[in-house]
Amino acid sequence: MTAAPPLLAMTQGDPAGIGPELALAAWEAARADPALPRFALLADPDLMRRRERLSGKTIPVVECAAHEAASLFADALPVIPLSARAIGTPGAPDVGDAPSTIEAIERAVDLVMSGSVAGVVTNPIAKDVLYRAGFAHPGHTEFLGELAAQRSHETVHPVMMLWSDELAVVPVTIHVALKDVPRLLTRELIVSTGKIVAADLRARFGVARPRLVVSGLNPHAGENGSLGREEIETIAPAVAALVAAGIDARGPLSADTMFHGAARAQYDAALCMTHDQALIPIKTLAFDTGVNVTLGLPFVRTSPDHGTAFDIAGKGLANPSSLIAALRLAGRLAARAAA
Repeated sequence: MTAAPPLLAMTQGDPAGIGPELALAAWEAARADPALPRFALLADPDLMRRRERLSGKTIPVVECAAHEAASLFADALPVIPLSARAIGTPGAPDVGDAPSTIEAIERAVDLVMSGSVAGVVTNPIAKDVLYRAGFAHPGHTEFLGELAAQRSHETVHPVMMLWSDELAVVPVTIHVALKDVPRLLTRELIVSTGKIVAADLRARFGVARPRLVVSGLNPHAGENGSLGREEIETIAPAVAALVAAGIDARGPLSADTMFHGAARAQYDAALCMTHDQALIPIKTLAFDTGVNVTLGLPFVRTSPDHGTAFDIAGKGLANPSSLIAALRLAGRLAARAAA
């Protein structure tokens, strides 16, 4: 007999974005496909009922506790209610929605850290909305890292990996201005990131000997120092340290030659020095099926690789493929962790 997929926690994302309608579509997909994990949604139930009516579909929404979700899932979308109410006007981001967005994330982390669920799948948030409410974190990834550190009382270094069947990429610096990257890029950061990526590829993805490639920062990987010395002074020593630690790592490589088909066949993950170096190729290759995976956490967390899409929220145009892929991958990683 095949084991039942693990129960996950899903967050509503920004209430004015496409997250709520994607959650409804994910419930329909998981209800129809026994291989997809069941999930409990952390959300304002009234928000979900409004979006259900707007969608023109008939999707029952039931309020419940986490331990009730799996038994209810076949007949209704199980929602764990938030104390903060959501305004959630589609396409109209509102700072008043920040409390419910943040609460959903915090409650999901509490559930997974307590063992009530096996992993977390998050819907997209709008960082600028949260910033206006006093949110002090660069993004989702960093906030999850702080929550995990607070609850585990251990040091946590969260690492963002964008994963698809075609490509896996890791931005070493993430949500920072491009002008700040040379100052923030250190040997220690590259080495710690590479070690976490290699460890999680082994433990969570089952890659026996992960192969990493590391990009340069400058065009043509610096052209032997004529276009910048970061490759010589920072990146190459970091790659050497990874190799000395027993990790199969190569670089620094020119980023413009790392992502064609023959190159991708030679590695399991690419470490890139900037956000866009990493995300442009994977969103080009797998925009609808890419998954954001946070490595380095004491729990499984995935997310779709797109944003809130306020411009199409509530219009029935949002594609749930990336969220469904995130749900599927979270279930796979959680099942492996439990094995």
